Parts: sequence; C-alpha cells; structure tokens
Amino acid sequence: MNTYNRVIIIGWDGAGNFVRDAHTPNLDRLFQLGASTLEAQTASPTISAECWGTLLHGVDPVKHGLTNTRAEVETFPDDSPYPSIFRVAREAYPLAKLAAFSAWKPINDGIIEPSIGVHTVSMPDDELAQAIAAYIRENPDFKLLYVQLDLPDAAGHKFGYNMPEQHRVIEESDQHTGIMLEALQQADLLKDSLIIAVTDHGGGGESAYNHGSDHPLDKTIFWSCTGPGIAPGTKLDNVHIVDTATVVAYALGLEAPASWEGKLPEGLFSKGLFPNY
Repeated sequence: MNTYNRVIIIGWDGAGNFVRDAHTPNLDRLFQLGASTLEAQTASPTISAECWGTLLHGVDPVKHGLTNTRAEVETFPDDSPYPSIFRVAREAYPLAKLAAFSAWKPINDGIIEPSIGVHTVSMPDDELAQAIAAYIRENPDFKLLYVQLDLPDAAGHKFGYNMPEQHRVIEESDQHTGIMLEALQQADLLKDSLIIAVTDHGGGGESAYNHGSDHPLDKTIFWSCTGPGIAPGTKLDNVHIVDTATVVAYALGLEAPASWEGKLPEGLFSKGLFPNY
C-alpha cells in the first residue's frame, strides 16, 4: 500500500480534552486502534474559525487570516498562498469526490475554497450524522471527508466547559461518530482509510462559558489518528492542530505545500510505510 484510499476527519467543536471525563466508547475505540493524545495544542486565538482554519489550511491564523466574522461574510480566496487540504487534493485528483459536512455553516461557506467542487452539507448534528452515513454508503469511492459537529461547543457556552452537562453532549457526539464508523465498516472501507478525530479548542479557561484565551483549558485538545500502518495504542507527544493538514497530505500521497507549517507527529506512522514520500 503506497497511500490510503481515503481520509476522514471527524471534528467535535469545543470538546477540548474533556472527553476524558465523558463516556465515549467510539472515540475510545479509535484511540485504542491507533495513535492519540489528550495533550495536543491548538491555534491562538482559540476561536473556531481560527482553529478550523489552521487545521484545514496548515498555517497559523496570522497567515490564513480567518476569523468567525470573516468566515460568515466572505469566501476564502482561491488564489491564497495557504491552500486548504481540499484544494491540494483537488489539484492532485481533479475528479475525486471531496466532501465537507458541517453543522457550523461558515466552515463550508467561508473557510473552504468555494470553486473547487467540494460537496458541502450544513445541518444540525443529529441530521448531519445520518446524512454522512448515507453519503458514505452512496459514495464509497470518496477521497476526503471532513466533519464538524457543533453541539459540544454550544453546550460549553450554555452550561460551562468541562461541566457534566457538556459531558453529556460530548457523549452525543460520540454516538453520532459511531453512526459514521458503522457506515464505514458496513461499506468495508476501514481497511484502507485513515481516520483523524480531533477538536478545535476547549474552553472554560479565563471564562467558564467561553474560550479564546491561551489558558490550558482553552488550548489543550484531543487528537487521534487511526488506520493501517499505525500501531494500536500509540501515545503521541508534541502534536499541534496545524499538523493535521500535513498528515492528510501524507496519507493521500500528496506533496504538502511549502507554505504549510505542520509536521508529521513523531512515531505516528510505521517507518517505511510510504518510502517514496
């Protein structure tokens, strides 16, 4: 195997590393089968557009320039020197099926380039999970799938971050993730897929009901990667959300743009998995 046939990114907005205090059997399964950390670091400021923008575009917010306000009213420029992983994949695979399912609509409208033919769907989390499962069943030949579930962040803003009420909503996100994993398994896609599970930020650092600071509760996130060639139960160190785009490019056999700032986390992939990369 020279590359994975597809990559799936499953994002839970605002979950920090609070998953350690919630019952998340599906996420736990991904951790057990692959590599993970509860001490990864996200971008600053710890706000959704800045952090998801860093994950998708491979650079710090100072460079990609995304903010919540900008993502809500503007489209991301197609000629930016900081392309998203979707644009990199599209340029390498002109006919590939690329999809983004996001409960927070500005990701689809303002963070992903509008003209590269990404299939985008925006709807509430519970409907989104079912739509993703249907997409997987109907399009088993997709190349890249990005998912953003929004309810953990909404619960943090409403009830406080890392509070029991937020933990219960995180558990709902785990159930939604289980629907996606079951669809992948039923379509026999797990054997040649890479699955990245991640959040964009935490919360409750300087404000119990908010995020945006560099406090460890805001900055520290979970990050995991599961698939062939990754040793089960691997514990990772020194992972940053910006590394995600580089990992996706590597997994799909793509050349990461020179402008990207991410790295491959040490110990993630077996040595020699892609010897020509």
